[in-house]
Amino acid sequence: MARIIAVANQKGGVGKTTTAVNLAACLASAEHPTLLVDCDSQANATAAIGFTKDPSRRTLYHALILNEPFDRIIQKSQVDRLDVIPADKNLAGAAVELVNAEEREYKLRAAMKSLDERYKFILLDCPPALDLLTLNALVAAGSVLVPIQCEYLALEGVSELLDTLMRIRRTLNPRLEIEGILLTMYDERTTLSRQVANDLRTFFGTQVFKSMIPRNVRLAEAPSFGKPIIFYDIHSKGAEGYIQLAREVIDNAEKRAGTGARSAHSGG
Repeated sequence: MARIIAVANQKGGVGKTTTAVNLAACLASAEHPTLLVDCDSQANATAAIGFTKDPSRRTLYHALILNEPFDRIIQKSQVDRLDVIPADKNLAGAAVELVNAEEREYKLRAAMKSLDERYKFILLDCPPALDLLTLNALVAAGSVLVPIQCEYLALEGVSELLDTLMRIRRTLNPRLEIEGILLTMYDERTTLSRQVANDLRTFFGTQVFKSMIPRNVRLAEAPSFGKPIIFYDIHSKGAEGYIQLAREVIDNAEKRAGTGARSAHSGG
C-alpha cells in the first residue's frame, strides 16, 4: 500500500512546495515509485517539476469535479519513477464547487483508491490555507509532513496547525499521524535559527526530523529551471538536506511496515 503524505502548513512561504517536489524526486531516485499530487491552484509544484502551462492538460480539477479517472490525468515527469498529477488555476474553482458536493471532504481519498498498489509514496502538496482542498488532502493522507521556517513565531504557527490536525483526526480521519516536522530555511550563522530549532526539538522531541533544510541559493534557483535540486545541483547543501530527509521518510515507512507486520502476526 502507498504511504500517502500531505505536505501542509497554513502559513505560506515556509517551503511546502520546495519540500514536496524535492522529497518526491529524492524518493523516486531511491527507486521507490512515487506520485506527486499538486493540490494548489497556484500550480507551483507542477511548474517546479518541469511542466509548462498548458490549458489543454487535464489536472486534479478534472478528477475532483468531473470524476475523471487518475489514469487519464497522471503525467510522467523528467525523473524516473516519479509521476505527477498537475494543477492549474481552475483548481481555485474546485474549492468553491466542492462546497455543496456530497462527501465533499472525501473526494480525493475516493479518487485515489485506485492508485494504492502502484506507488510506494504519494506526496500531496497542499495550498497555504485550510480550505476544502487542504481538507481533502488531510483526509486522504496517512500522515502530515509539516515544514516550518526557522523564524520568530514558528512555534505559534505549528501549534495552530496541530490543533487543526487533532480536530481532523477526531472527525474525519482517525488514522492521520504526524510524519514529522521539518525545519526549513535554516541558517546556522544566526542565533534565531538555532534558537527556533532548539525550541522545536525541546517541544516536539522526536517528531522533528533530524534533517534540516538550509537557506540555499541553488535550492531557490532550481524551480525557475523546472528542475528538482538533485537534477539542478546535486552537490549543493539543499540537495544534501533533501536526500537525508528522503532517507528518514523511507526509514519511517519501513519501521511502520515492520510494526504492522508484527502486530498482524501477534493478532493471528
